[in-house]
Amino acid sequence: MSALSIREAQAGDLEAIIRMHEEDELGSHGDVWSDETKPAYEAAFAAIQESAENRLFVALDNNEIVGTFQLTFIPNLTGRGATRVKVESVKVRAARRSGGIGGQMIAFAEDYARTHGAAAMELTSNKTRKDAHRFYERLGFARSHEGFKKKL
Repeated sequence: MSALSIREAQAGDLEAIIRMHEEDELGSHGDVWSDETKPAYEAAFAAIQESAENRLFVALDNNEIVGTFQLTFIPNLTGRGATRVKVESVKVRAARRSGGIGGQMIAFAEDYARTHGAAAMELTSNKTRKDAHRFYERLGFARSHEGFKKKL
């Protein structure tokens, strides 16, 4: 696998990003790219771009978007005021999984977080994603907390 280029997402990347989420039945949250849903995604993208705490990235292989992830910087009073980064919405195109793309994206995310002042990185993964759990553990993540969600 050659090195990817990873950059902040641009408005023109939005459809490709959502299409990756569409491919994932478990993690798609009902995402679908259409004329009806496009305004909601555009509004969310604009909010991410306007937020000083959020960064949305795409991974490219020869100008093809093959992955995406979001970083959210969270100032915290614990840990002596340490900033932590939450990694969200990690996706690799279905046809390109298990080829090293995810590892390169997480390595980039770690470096970016560290150079922007974060002391720790965290993420969540659906309990049924056993392969993903092994992947994250290989990269040095530890199962340290139990997560909870509540729809509002």
